[in-house]
Amino acid sequence: MATFSPERPLRVAVIGSGPSGIYAAEALTRQADVPVEVDVFDRLPTPYGLVRYGVAPDHLTIKSVTKGFEKTLADLRVRFLGNVEFGSDLTHEEAREHYDAVIYTVGASSDRRLGIPGEDLTGSMSATEFVAWYNGHPDAAAREMLLNATGVAVVGVGNVALDVSRILVKTVAELRESDIAEHALAALERSQVKDVWVLGRRGPLQAAFTTKELREFGELEGADPIVKPAEVQVDETAEAANTDNTKKKNLEVLRDFAVRTPEGKDRRIHLRFLVSPVEILDDGEGNVGGLKIERNRLDENGSAVGTGEYETLPVQMVLRSIGYKGVALPGVPFDERKGVIPNVEGRVEGQPGEYTAGWIKRGPSGVIGTNKKDAVDTVAHLLADAKAGALPEPAQPSREAVDALLAGKGVDVYTFDDWQALDAHELARGKTQGRPRGKVVHKHEMLQHRRKALQEADG
Repeated sequence: MATFSPERPLRVAVIGSGPSGIYAAEALTRQADVPVEVDVFDRLPTPYGLVRYGVAPDHLTIKSVTKGFEKTLADLRVRFLGNVEFGSDLTHEEAREHYDAVIYTVGASSDRRLGIPGEDLTGSMSATEFVAWYNGHPDAAAREMLLNATGVAVVGVGNVALDVSRILVKTVAELRESDIAEHALAALERSQVKDVWVLGRRGPLQAAFTTKELREFGELEGADPIVKPAEVQVDETAEAANTDNTKKKNLEVLRDFAVRTPEGKDRRIHLRFLVSPVEILDDGEGNVGGLKIERNRLDENGSAVGTGEYETLPVQMVLRSIGYKGVALPGVPFDERKGVIPNVEGRVEGQPGEYTAGWIKRGPSGVIGTNKKDAVDTVAHLLADAKAGALPEPAQPSREAVDALLAGKGVDVYTFDDWQALDAHELARGKTQGRPRGKVVHKHEMLQHRRKALQEADG
């Protein structure tokens, strides 16, 4: 049983550098009972996960949370090791050999499917893919996104659905005020999109978006919000029984949209409720040629039931935004049905010394702040186990051993200093463009920038 001290600190590996991972590292360093060393790993060179690659590019205030993240990663007890793939560069067995505890905070990177005919036609994809593309995620930045569709259907009524819809109808002038990736800005400038339909299978009181995001549709320079009055008529008894103030405010905004006279702007955003997609139609050449939807009603349990009434939307692109799903990590237990790592309050089932936090722990729910408490709770259990002597002792508990392991595999580790240099470069590039940031979006360019900086430092 290890006794932890400044000379032999509790060594923790955090797999994933998104909000949950950073919050876990913060919780470990803020306590004073147990001396710690924390290594935060990410498969990408850049930290911050969905804050960088998931938050809408025009929601810059939300991204200000990274100022706090920077303080955590700048702590001498914490290291950021980017460009390290868990499962190959660092295997499950190797992590256990070098750390007293491992916390998995990899989020939910996959998406749920609609399960309807035509879902694999060209022009049909997940909102996750589209978000990654316009945010400059290295996995998606090279993708060619043809925006020659005049009509787009976004299936889902959460904030991600509103984000992608808003980005599709914003003017180029509005988008230039965001940190959207340059390739996406250029493609959206050529976009032919005129109408976007946001589709919810249940009513407005069951929608998951927040009021702030909904109100933004009434403030767009180049798009009118369109709502069918009949689809936002709610039974007064049901309305009175609903105690969620956000949903009541949403209903007020939607009813306001419903009675507005459209101003004749170039684009329209149609917010539809009580409709479900039943088939994505083929244009005859393997592309999306329309979306068949069915009108629903709510039964006594609040579930959507089809009425047999159909209509076809004239769309050439369909984006599904009906939820994220976790992906298994090599060597780590995984619940395929729930899409999470099986755990009890953050302790991975049957794996002493292994923990999890965030969406991969509990499923894709909540906002960035939700993950803070979640990570703090997990770390509390880890520390309790450490104090109780319940952690398996690793064979090589040192930073030097990890560095030698990665160097032996030829891993090109991207450090926090490397990220800070890239961050400064992106901000400077954005300034020359009159924009908040000019993102570097390809992994090889990130590594090239680091190599160039090192060469310049060497003289």
